[in-house]
Amino acid sequence: MADNQFTRREFVRTGAAAAAGGLLSTRIVYAQNPTKQKTDDILNYNEQMEYRRGGKTNLMFSAVCLGGHWKRVNEVVPGLFKGRGWLSAKLDSKEFEKNRYDVVTQCIERGINYIDACTVQECIMYSKALQGRRDKMYLGFSWYQKEMRSLSGQMNKAKKAGKPMKPGWLTQKLKDALNEGMKETKNEYVDVWRITCYEKSSMHTDHQMEEMCEALAWAKKTGKARFVGISSHDRPHIKKWIQSNPKEFEVIVTPYSAKTKLTGAKIESAGEGRSGNVVALGDGSWETSLWAAIVKCDLAWFGIKPFASGSIFKGNSSPKSPTKEEDDKLARLTIRAILTNPAITAPIPGMIDPQQVDNVAIAVGVRKKLDAKEQAMLDEATDRGFANLPYHYRWLKDWEYV
Repeated sequence: MADNQFTRREFVRTGAAAAAGGLLSTRIVYAQNPTKQKTDDILNYNEQMEYRRGGKTNLMFSAVCLGGHWKRVNEVVPGLFKGRGWLSAKLDSKEFEKNRYDVVTQCIERGINYIDACTVQECIMYSKALQGRRDKMYLGFSWYQKEMRSLSGQMNKAKKAGKPMKPGWLTQKLKDALNEGMKETKNEYVDVWRITCYEKSSMHTDHQMEEMCEALAWAKKTGKARFVGISSHDRPHIKKWIQSNPKEFEVIVTPYSAKTKLTGAKIESAGEGRSGNVVALGDGSWETSLWAAIVKCDLAWFGIKPFASGSIFKGNSSPKSPTKEEDDKLARLTIRAILTNPAITAPIPGMIDPQQVDNVAIAVGVRKKLDAKEQAMLDEATDRGFANLPYHYRWLKDWEYV
């Protein structure tokens, strides 16, 4: 396997490291561990997988993790969806339960060690799939239907009716939601409580965000959550709150695709055999970017929608899809491209069968720089995918620069 390490000099030159004011306090253990780093502190370590330090959590996460969504799982479990949407999946389906168990099993086999569950349905199914083997995986948790989106709406409606909620109401409701979720899923603790905010989280008032921070602090103090953070698609708002509340934000979940790049940066080749492109100092605007703030605040950073909600693919993700081979290659190219950024902890694609787990794990193991032909193939697919995004996913275009 080609040597795919960043040298100290190359890493210092990255915009991320510069934003941190020197060499970023990071740690990456590449596949095959060519530098013979200590690995006994890495959960579910597999030498074929790459691991990255998740900011000030100091946990070592696999370089690709399991996202909670199962949007096309009806292609492998026919008739699973009771309605039109993927959240209508029949949670009492034994076939679906086996599907999730098998996907998690393959993640464990491949050295993947984090699941990001962000809906009631996901928390239920993944907690069930982890029973008896919780020591192999970190669990990210959001009982989202009873968290910020719903509660903020209730508060706004009450205020409009002239009956505003009392101070502390939202904090208590968030506590209740976490307690309910943990009881329902039989979890004594969660590794990461990452509250799902409005996609445009600036829709939450400062007061609402402050009460949310109180709930996050409570969860850590009581040991219900080891680490805390939020999911949001609102770059300026994320930046504001991670900078003003560094103790209450250890994990951030944002969109991140193969198109995502650093504002105001130049791209320089890392050289043949390196792990990809190096982000070099650009026109200075990176200093005010969300990317720089995430690095300065030393956060674990997980990227959702790496495949633009499946828009970059030509097929339907089924094992019998005529474009399966091409789509699998596009998935691998996407993962490789995203991992050229040493600041991101991991992309978290949703996967519907064990073969898809194998496919992204292979991409991590390769980790060689995309050649011109591969880059052209990925560019064509991402351009096509972004041009054909469904209306409700067009916000992804706002995440080309971070």
